[in-house]
Amino acid sequence: IQLKILGVQDPLVFNIIDRHLNNLGNKNYQVIARDLKVSIGKVVEAGDLISNLEPKPGRGFDAEEADYINPDVHVEKVGNDYVIRLNDDGLPKLRVNSFYLEALRGPDKLPDSVKSYIQKHLDNALWFIRSIHQRQKTLYRVTESIVRFQRDFLDHGLSSLKPLTLRQVAEDVQMHESTISRVTTNKYVYTPQGVFNLKFFFNSAINMSLGDQIASESVKEKIRQLVAGENPENPMSDQEIADNLRGQDVLIARRTVAKYRGMLGVLPSSKRKKPGYLRKNQTENHPL
Repeated sequence: IQLKILGVQDPLVFNIIDRHLNNLGNKNYQVIARDLKVSIGKVVEAGDLISNLEPKPGRGFDAEEADYINPDVHVEKVGNDYVIRLNDDGLPKLRVNSFYLEALRGPDKLPDSVKSYIQKHLDNALWFIRSIHQRQKTLYRVTESIVRFQRDFLDHGLSSLKPLTLRQVAEDVQMHESTISRVTTNKYVYTPQGVFNLKFFFNSAINMSLGDQIASESVKEKIRQLVAGENPENPMSDQEIADNLRGQDVLIARRTVAKYRGMLGVLPSSKRKKPGYLRKNQTENHPL
């Protein structure tokens, strides 16, 4: 239907959709070309057109609005220091109704059972309010600790992110690990580098050849950059990426590269490869 709306009449495009979608997804251009008796160039051109179609046309009619993140904490640089500000906009302003306090203290004689009932619920209300305030204080202290550990990241970006564990922050603020885990769950922080889930700052360490360590998120960023800059006619295998990272003093196994590549949504090298003619055609069609 989409092809007809676009006015596409090339039978090759329809044949690929009907018979070779899986091969197209796996970039098996030679298999398609051999079966349909056309050149690989024609297959790639048709594939580029198909890749621009909407696989789920109903999404255009989805009325669901996007969810926007309202950060719980703001970290902003002022001079050479980072200032932390809690976002209290979403918190209700809680207070105890003075009517009940006056009822307890007033001259009217209340039965002991009524006084006990009011006092019990007043105590619960005050405990609840103090708990919310304490949670906000804990969130502030934990964010303050993360800022101390991850100062280089705030200054320079993802490549400077350091390995960090819940235990390190727990020891720094003198709290239990479970408390740190709870207070950082589903909490977001605005920083000069963007908006991040607080859990983002806790990541494992990868060893480096000189005895130092690098954050796993930083290694993922290095992999993303390597893939972005590779030769599309000869993409790097997982082993080649691992060898390249070793040249940067990052000691990482091929299987770990494969794991991180998958987490980044990057296809294997066999599916990233583009036919050699494509670059030639692009040069001919767009001469310098």
